[in-house]
Amino acid sequence: MDFVTIDFETATPQRDSPCEVGVTVVRGKQLVETRSWLIKPLYYPHFSSFNVAVHGIRPSDVKDQPDFRELWPVLLPYLEGQFLIAHNASFDMNVLRKTLATYNIPLPEARYAGSLKFSKSVWKGMSRYDLKTLCNLHRIDFLHHRAASDAHACAALSVKALDLTGTTSEEEFSVKMGSKISRLC
Repeated sequence: MDFVTIDFETATPQRDSPCEVGVTVVRGKQLVETRSWLIKPLYYPHFSSFNVAVHGIRPSDVKDQPDFRELWPVLLPYLEGQFLIAHNASFDMNVLRKTLATYNIPLPEARYAGSLKFSKSVWKGMSRYDLKTLCNLHRIDFLHHRAASDAHACAALSVKALDLTGTTSEEEFSVKMGSKISRLC
């Protein structure tokens, strides 16, 4: 099964302040590429101290990086026409939607699901379903709250869930994974 995982880190609580994005491309359940880009956010140089404490990305790290509009032509091919999975899809898809709206860029044609949501159906009875807890359970090493590492961990976790449920296509995803596929636009 083919999909792309995506993860954003933001500079502030505003959803249109991405400072990093990571993607992992999965083809035939094989993780074939992981990439990330630092982004100079719209509100540069303002970063929330809380957000910096979470991900460690500082204004000095992004001062010479492209803004989202400049990065979009590079990122779009990873998203357009793809099935996207994000661990906390409500957050990551909201960041994508709000940032595209802020820059007046049309939404790509894409479908998505959240691994947080389907993990609750696949691994019932856990007290927590955050990415760190699930990755510890499945011995997936990663550097939490860095976009490339989170996207890669989400991809590895998703492949484990697909294998466990015997899911091989988007058509059977909702029934076997217990989570619906939504459209980005």
